[in-house]
Amino acid sequence: MFDRIDHIGIAVPELESALQLWRDGLGMALSHREVVDDQGVEAALLDVGENHVELLAPLGPETAVGKFLAKRGPGLHHVAYQVHDIDEALESVKRQGIALIDQQPRVGIRSSRVAFINPSATGRVLVELVEPAAAGHVADGAAAAGAAALATEERN
Repeated sequence: MFDRIDHIGIAVPELESALQLWRDGLGMALSHREVVDDQGVEAALLDVGENHVELLAPLGPETAVGKFLAKRGPGLHHVAYQVHDIDEALESVKRQGIALIDQQPRVGIRSSRVAFINPSATGRVLVELVEPAAAGHVADGAAAAGAAALATEERN
């Protein structure tokens, strides 16, 4: 069902210092960055081969990522797996009786289609399914922000 790991999400208190480590210190190229005001997060995607590290920084302490950081500190936030057909992947997960957060896909960062598996079904790991958008689509940042909010809600 999973084609590959698409990205891992990492909650960070501040994006610039995190970029100094991940981009400058570890040599990962910054491929995309955006602020999602309505979700209170700034996200940055860094290239690792054909995969990514997604850094998630809160815009304030009251945001979902801000609350996540206050409770757990910086670190692994979610793991995202790329799928060829997200509708088929969701049906497969449902048939297995695995709890979902999203029954239907939503629009994610860079116009991908995404859905989340409930962390209660995956050993407290927030899992995101990602079906990439067709080439040339513009990003919208919903996946990063949605993952931040969902992880905080589900882990509380």
